[in-house]
Amino acid sequence: MNLFDFSVVRDYGPVFLQGLAVTTFLTVVVILLAGVLAIPLALARLSRTRWIRWPADFFVEFIRATPLILQLIYIYYVLPSAGIRLDPITAAIIGLTINYSAFMSEVYRSGIQAVPKSQYEAARSLGLKPGIVFVKIIFPQAFRVVVPALGNYLIALFKDTALASVVTVQELMFSGQIIAARNYQYFTVYTVTAVLYFSVGYPAALLVRRLERWSQRGWSSEHQR
Repeated sequence: MNLFDFSVVRDYGPVFLQGLAVTTFLTVVVILLAGVLAIPLALARLSRTRWIRWPADFFVEFIRATPLILQLIYIYYVLPSAGIRLDPITAAIIGLTINYSAFMSEVYRSGIQAVPKSQYEAARSLGLKPGIVFVKIIFPQAFRVVVPALGNYLIALFKDTALASVVTVQELMFSGQIIAARNYQYFTVYTVTAVLYFSVGYPAALLVRRLERWSQRGWSSEHQR
């Protein structure tokens, strides 16, 4: 008996690829949404106004202190008791976005704080409005600092989409579980699943490394001016 059964790949190839497509879709949508929503959340945590800062602090700390799988289960299985019913994909996107927004907001916050205050003060002395200063001066510099960390979150998110299976989303991992339950070819099924994860995750890791080198070169040149 062969350990690796190529007939499984032939018969279930489309199912594997569909699962990979769902995983990639979730990753792209969530990283974009979380990347945007994390910015105002980071600014709220930097606010000097308590009624803005405290709710943001509580939200971030609560999300960071509770498991992602629990958050997904709560959104999909608990909220319907309150009359809020979501389809699996929507529930997964919302849960993953909320979770990653909280973590990425901390990355943005540290990046913003890493920009010297003299940059802000100099821009304000020229008469620029605070919003313009942030968009044109502060955020571009902060973003360059946090690019490596954001890239690492992208890779982590690609793998964390496997947790969407708890809300019945048939992403790559869940697809593998379904196939294995049908034919009991565990070695073949999970080897193919691992290869598919690697085929996307490894190029993403290489891209992150390139972004890290770009950000380091850019940051070094900024300091040499």
